[in-house]
Amino acid sequence: MVTTAAARRIKRRAVAYKTFGQCAIWLVLLLMYLPILVLIAFSFTEATNIGTWTGFSWNLYSRLFQSQEILVALGNTLLIAVISATLSTILGTCGAIGAFYSKKRARSVIEKVTQIPVVNAEIVIALSLTVMFVFLQTYLFGGANVFSFWTLLVGHIILQVPFVYLSVKPKLQQMDPALYEAALDLGCTPNQALFKTTIPEIMPGIASGFLLSITLSLDDFIVTAFTRGAGLLSGEKNIETLSTLVQAKIKKGPIPPEMRALTTIIFLVVLVGAILVTVYRNVKAKQGKKRVGRY
Repeated sequence: MVTTAAARRIKRRAVAYKTFGQCAIWLVLLLMYLPILVLIAFSFTEATNIGTWTGFSWNLYSRLFQSQEILVALGNTLLIAVISATLSTILGTCGAIGAFYSKKRARSVIEKVTQIPVVNAEIVIALSLTVMFVFLQTYLFGGANVFSFWTLLVGHIILQVPFVYLSVKPKLQQMDPALYEAALDLGCTPNQALFKTTIPEIMPGIASGFLLSITLSLDDFIVTAFTRGAGLLSGEKNIETLSTLVQAKIKKGPIPPEMRALTTIIFLVVLVGAILVTVYRNVKAKQGKKRVGRY
């Protein structure tokens, strides 16, 4: 039987652990979000360097939409992200479904090969792609420059497909395999059964893989820097994305103050999107509980 003194010590220890854990969590959150909050605050002043306040102003936001250089980089970044994420989601989903219904040995090989780009250093992927494109340029295209939007797109797809595969795979494992077989027994063709049973069941994993692909593409620098060429909104010049633009500006001097306004807008858009998704999921969960309660 636990004595009163021992119970108090246990309670004090539990309170101490809880307090320490909460302090650690708040410290991590502070370290994560304090720089972002500082960046947001200084997006409302025209000072070139963060730390110098020259008065509240909306001018950086108006100048942002007048900067052709930043808008071109933003447009390139979004186009590459959407196109590569769409293709990567299709390829990764098809690969996950194909591997799931393959024999055990073939599935094991596919899974191991798919995981290599995930654990591999991004610089290795970028260098290997560059070597491959240079080889093709030298021996298949007669020395003509092959670096373009297409080489950049291939680099982003190779980077993203494994993450889509890993997002879809758990949903396939959670799915009831009898659904697909039941659809076939009820007269569906294999394609009809796939789109009426399998795809709806794994749609959360597909959506997660798509969003993850967009995120990987938006903040990628190494693969972009090694595989880009002329094209998209940059015309005959090398494709400039937000990451490569910032890197180029750092070489010459301070980052353009307008970038602070752009990053603030991006952060707010992502924040609003996350809130809307959370609200939507909570509403769907409550509706599901109400249906279960009715039955």
